[in-house]
Amino acid sequence: MQKTARFVVTFVVLALMVTACGGDSADDGPDGTTVDGGETDGGAAACALDQVDGDLNFYNWSDYMDPELITAFEEQYAVDIVEDFYESNEAMLAQLQAGASYDVIVPSDYMIGIMIQGSLLNSINTGAVPNMANLGERFTTLPYDPGNVYSAPYQYGTTGLGVNKSVVGEDFPRSWALIFDPELTATYPSGVSVLNDPRETMGAALKYLGYSLNDTDLAHLQEAADTISAALGGIATFDSDQYEESLANGEVPISHGYSGNMITAIGDAANPDDFEYILPEEGATLWIDNMVVPVSAENPCTAFTFINYLLDAENGATLTNFNYYGSPNAAALALVEPEVVEFYAATEEAENLEVIQDTGDYEINFTDYLATAKG
Repeated sequence: MQKTARFVVTFVVLALMVTACGGDSADDGPDGTTVDGGETDGGAAACALDQVDGDLNFYNWSDYMDPELITAFEEQYAVDIVEDFYESNEAMLAQLQAGASYDVIVPSDYMIGIMIQGSLLNSINTGAVPNMANLGERFTTLPYDPGNVYSAPYQYGTTGLGVNKSVVGEDFPRSWALIFDPELTATYPSGVSVLNDPRETMGAALKYLGYSLNDTDLAHLQEAADTISAALGGIATFDSDQYEESLANGEVPISHGYSGNMITAIGDAANPDDFEYILPEEGATLWIDNMVVPVSAENPCTAFTFINYLLDAENGATLTNFNYYGSPNAAALALVEPEVVEFYAATEEAENLEVIQDTGDYEINFTDYLATAKG
């Protein structure tokens, strides 16, 4: 799928060695089961390569999967895929804990640790997913799931701001002030768009105040909530679904969101040179999304086959060329559009990007404080 995307970014770095969320590690057995107390149950370990055991219920972020890949999988394996969407990791977890059943889910890094600790995940059946070997080396030593026992990296990216320069001008502050400074947002009559995501939005406010997005001081979290509350007059919407479209079609001049969605929307806009995607100078989020199979999955064999399908080199490249996110699939990179590879190339500057960490029992505070801040 060809896209022409024009984008500028302060810097992007794959800082995978940053301390991330916890979780007990374990060693894989020869059949893909987990040796250290987490053996795959429900028959998942017995799945053979390319085996399917029913239709696939897929729970994913919006605008993240190429529909042509879905169609091709359905035709190749004679199954249907039903795809549902969520706005945040926390919303996804709540649905899963409430009894929702999905075969493949795509949580972010810190949420993997939470799900492992909650015994919510099957281990990856490596016999049914031999394309795990296509992952780049740095994606096989992730701190939240060492050795990829429970998860297979899907895509990675950053969270920043999309800016319409035809509205805000060329000389705008490259800062979270664009969404949090009431005096600044008051100059934008239509308001700004902010993600409806506790960790991302509270994290952005914390970074704006000079703190870590993983800060666990309640006084600092209250400052962040107060910052969001004070900015409400200039916030048009809390949106994790249509934010990039709102930017590209002129509904808002500033939009908080994820790199790939921003880049594709800017590239598809009628006037792409008017837009820019930035990482604020105070710092931003680096994230890695992963494919997992919950223990409640009704069709785990189809799930493993689907994961293996997406980790194929050609399919992995098709996915990245569709959504413009970074690919952890080293075998796919030669087939990825060069501008995407260059955009996500690692640099030596890691100071301004952070990986969201699992803060344990403190985690609920991000959700509660955002809800209070929104009123």
